[in-house]
Amino acid sequence: MSQAVLDVAADERLAGRSPLRRLAGRPEVGALLGAAALFVFFALVADSFLQAASLSTVLYASSTFGIMAVSVALLMIGGEFDLSAGVMVTTAALLSAMLSYQLTLNVWAGVAISLALTLGLGLLNGVLYVRTRLPSFIVTLATFFMLAGANLGVTKLVTGNVATDSIRDMDGFASARAVFAADLDVGGVQVNVTVLWWLLFTAVATWILLRTRAGNWIFACGGNPQAARAVGVPVDRVRIALFMGVAFTAWFSGMHLLFAYGTVQSGEGVGNEFSYIICAVIGGCLLTGGYGSAIGAAIGAFIFGMTNKGIVYAEWDPDWFKFFLGAMLLLATVVNLVVRRRAELSR
Repeated sequence: MSQAVLDVAADERLAGRSPLRRLAGRPEVGALLGAAALFVFFALVADSFLQAASLSTVLYASSTFGIMAVSVALLMIGGEFDLSAGVMVTTAALLSAMLSYQLTLNVWAGVAISLALTLGLGLLNGVLYVRTRLPSFIVTLATFFMLAGANLGVTKLVTGNVATDSIRDMDGFASARAVFAADLDVGGVQVNVTVLWWLLFTAVATWILLRTRAGNWIFACGGNPQAARAVGVPVDRVRIALFMGVAFTAWFSGMHLLFAYGTVQSGEGVGNEFSYIICAVIGGCLLTGGYGSAIGAAIGAFIFGMTNKGIVYAEWDPDWFKFFLGAMLLLATVVNLVVRRRAELSR
């Protein structure tokens, strides 16, 4: 055997890692183990948890948070936060409802205009951040307060109430509901279409992160933006696009909210931004950026949904939900830290 071959064999940096080690290095491993343990736990303590209708409800609750958690996770991997995400969902729904009703438009026209305006809000967040260089949580916190106030003020000004008028009888409602809020029959069980959209968004986000140049840019922006700029990564444009990605999923979630109920309360959505971040962190995203996955965020949302509904099925006091959520957040953060350190040591 030649000396060159011996040198390669002796250099551990050139040695391939086993499939088990590669799996252990994935950000979502800790969340997956936690989700499996939590599923078994609720299956044992709640008799109705494993019923098909119960699991459908769990998936629905998970999807309503998971759609947003995926885009929030990408933004966090890119090193930033969006604290306006929760109220932006309500803003998108209010825009679509009031434009359709007050201007007597086909609801699809309201949907399209709402999409353009909501993407504009995401663009505004991104541009304000890159131009001012203020921390993103300050910029989006300001947006949060402005949107929360505008949601209530404009709704009362236009409708004379804190909620929009019902658009159930308007042209296009049925077809829009089929896209954003329909219940599908899957083997005799009603499954909301948001579950399918959630899986699709997770798959697309995972493909972007792992199979495209844009995915490499996102990780680079969150890991070391200065170094990323030095090698030609358009850091500012990437982050603006990520803020607009959050705005897009906020629009989609807002359309589900509107077409599921036909009307929207102007005060909804406040506080949900923290739930989206919690889902992403439980799924393995680091608060410091540069690490995480869309699949992990989806699993984090599934854990969120299981806990939310599992407590009800177990007939526990739902007032304890936030306590369990906080405990899971702390445990997930510790587990993710341990898993990441072990993965780095095994390289």
